[in-house]
Amino acid sequence: MGGWRDMSMEALEDQYSPSRWSPRLDRDTIIDAHLAVTAAGTERARASAQTLLHVPYGNGDGEKLDIYFPTDPCETFPVLVYIHGGYWQCLSKDDSGFAAPPLVSQGVAVVAVGYDTAPEGHMDAMVQQVRRSLVFLVEQYPRIRGIYLCGHSAGAHLAAMVLSTDWTEFQEVPEIKGAVLVSGVYDLEPILHTYVNDVLNMSREVAQRNSPMRHVTPAVPAACEVFVAVAQHDSPEFRRQSQEYSQALRAAGWSVSLLDLAGVDHFDIIEKLSEDSYVLTQVILNMISRA
Repeated sequence: MGGWRDMSMEALEDQYSPSRWSPRLDRDTIIDAHLAVTAAGTERARASAQTLLHVPYGNGDGEKLDIYFPTDPCETFPVLVYIHGGYWQCLSKDDSGFAAPPLVSQGVAVVAVGYDTAPEGHMDAMVQQVRRSLVFLVEQYPRIRGIYLCGHSAGAHLAAMVLSTDWTEFQEVPEIKGAVLVSGVYDLEPILHTYVNDVLNMSREVAQRNSPMRHVTPAVPAACEVFVAVAQHDSPEFRRQSQEYSQALRAAGWSVSLLDLAGVDHFDIIEKLSEDSYVLTQVILNMISRA
């Protein structure tokens, strides 16, 4: 078959261990640094923005949202929904508000979505939770003018699964106008053969059912704009996944751009969203302004 199937278990674990690929910091330091940066950025965002924290969108322990409102809200406003990473088993919405300041200052609300991570949560449930969080938002906030998704790593996977949703089983259809998918995993099958699945405990059937690569739907005329971003210092497997998923979307008629960002790794590619001048911050603002 070639590719990841021909790799040794050790090689495959390396490929799906993002901390091993950064030239900035060693693998033991970079995770702690990432946690510190996102926590400090979220603290700054909460201090400067009007917020509603821990808003329940369901009954589950993790089913809560943090909302950062625009500094000068208009009658209606766009919303960026941020879905955190952490390999579906760590991190939370509580450290996911760091991207808010440059956006709320430009009239965009930011919502950080919580979901039940493993081992309490399982993959099917996480995907459904993120979908239901969007339905909740449009039901509760009729002033929303378009939803834009942004997910990092595992969060990019969950955002991509949202793009494949059959909304007929929900009572509302969120108006998703754009998506920025950052350093994501779009085919879960290789994950089955790594340490990541020790906690997720996915079967092959669950992995296939929840792999966006296997569920790319034909684009409808109003399909949203998608940006698939990947870091220069992501692993070759992460880079391959982003390239192949963007190609699959394009083949299905989606408006998609692959952004290969130089000089960043799996972690600072998303951390820099706290900066007004950062390329992905500008991509998001430009995408919203075009809609």
